Amino acid sequence: MGWRLLAQDKGSTLVPGGQLGDLQDYHRHRYLQGVPEGVHDLPPGVALPLESNLAFMNGVSFTKGCYIGQELTARTHHMGVIRKRLFPVQLSGPLPANGIAPGTTVLTESGQAAGKYRAGQGDVGLALLHSEKIKGPLHIRTAESGRVALTASVPDWWPTTTK
Repeated sequence: MGWRLLAQDKGSTLVPGGQLGDLQDYHRHRYLQGVPEGVHDLPPGVALPLESNLAFMNGVSFTKGCYIGQELTARTHHMGVIRKRLFPVQLSGPLPANGIAPGTTVLTESGQAAGKYRAGQGDVGLALLHSEKIKGPLHIRTAESGRVALTASVPDWWPTTTK
């Protein structure tokens, strides 16, 4: 993710080689890296820690005591099978004026459900997708623009055993 610096002074002289950005730049970078944040990306009662890649960011402890969902999380981790993951996605084609609604179904070329769009900004976002379906062409159907192509990617920072 790099560094995020909040300062009162303006100017990139605070950090050599740094550049100023706004909150939208931060969220775009975060979506491109596949990093979820807050309830829009991780809806309470819906998002599972391992599907949301929180273990990759040291957000899940497998040695800590009790926490809500511990049994499911530990069992899934030790079985080593996580069928769905939160992937960074790039959208192409005419986007609806209000963007893509969270929860919109992502479809394969043949029309099978591949997962759900979770959140995004402009032409980038996050989608919870079945891992075996990310390599083929994916799309979202919208009322306004018809069909928006969606390309999922595997971030470089993920452990190589999951790529």
